[in-house]
This record gives sequence, structure tokens and C-alpha cells, in this order.
Amino acid sequence: MNDALLERLRRKLETLPDERGYQILDYVEYLESKYAQRAAGAPAFQRVADTLEDTMRAGRVPVSIIAGTMEAVSKAGKFLERVAAAGRAAVEEVKQKPGDGSTPDPSTPVEEPRPPA
Repeated sequence: MNDALLERLRRKLETLPDERGYQILDYVEYLESKYAQRAAGAPAFQRVADTLEDTMRAGRVPVSIIAGTMEAVSKAGKFLERVAAAGRAAVEEVKQKPGDGSTPDPSTPVEEPRPPA
């Protein structure tokens, strides 16, 4: 989808109440299931969040509660993304660091200290 169309849709969606937004989401998912050439890819955590949201909607949970819950889930997802990014950065840093001898070789056996006799 081109950027101009995406922005136009975003402007229209921002003016709608959550209940109408969910109706539009249902229609988009219907169109996706009927016409999509490829599956929409989403990160694993986002798929879990989407499933939670769908389950709450199916259980007729009020929209205001769904919105609050999904806001909390979104914040948790952003936190997890930052943790994952920090982990990836740490791994990359370790990969790029030249061996300076300060890190023991995991294949070298370590002698256990013996108590004095």
C-alpha cells in the first residue's frame, strides 16, 4: 500500500470510536482471508496480543476494558522489544570483540580447588 493511501486511511480511522474501528478491523481481516496473496506477518508477541484482543471481543468484553488492556499489552510488548534489542546488541558486541585472553575457553577443563591437607 502506498504511503499516501495509508496516511489517508489513518486520518479517517483516527476520528472513529473504538467500536467502529473494530468493525473495520473485522472487514479488513475478512478481505485478507479472501484475497490475500501472502499472509500478514507480525511479530510473535503481536500475534499473542491480537489473539487476546479477539478473545476479549468474542467474550463481549466492553470496548473500554479492551482498550485499556491492549494499551497495557502494547507497553509490555514495547518493553520486550527493547529487552530483545539490548540482547541482540550484547551478542553482536561479544561477536565483534577480539579474544584478549580474559575470557576462559569453555573447552579447557577447570581444576577444582583442593582443601589444604
